[in-house]
Amino acid sequence: MSLLHLSFYSTFTLSCLGLAFHRAHLISALLCLESMMLALYLALSTWPVENLTSSSSLTPLLMLTFSACEAGTGLAMLVASSRTHGSDHLHNLNLLQC
Repeated sequence: MSLLHLSFYSTFTLSCLGLAFHRAHLISALLCLESMMLALYLALSTWPVENLTSSSSLTPLLMLTFSACEAGTGLAMLVASSRTHGSDHLHNLNLLQC
């Protein structure tokens, strides 16, 4: 395993652990999700370079587009929950109540 692979795996694993353990605020969960998507994007974009292939795929660009949509939706949810509940604490949110 190269140093580049190790850095991608460790970045993805640390963001998964951050998402699992730091569940106090919605913004910290969104940041962990964004770092997971960034690690996947970097791994997919450097994959053709490491395999010495000249063909690049559209998968990293598509993933980056979905990541931007996810970030916009997450920030909209953050603003909506901050306006209705007064804070972004995840323990205040209950999906069964309207």
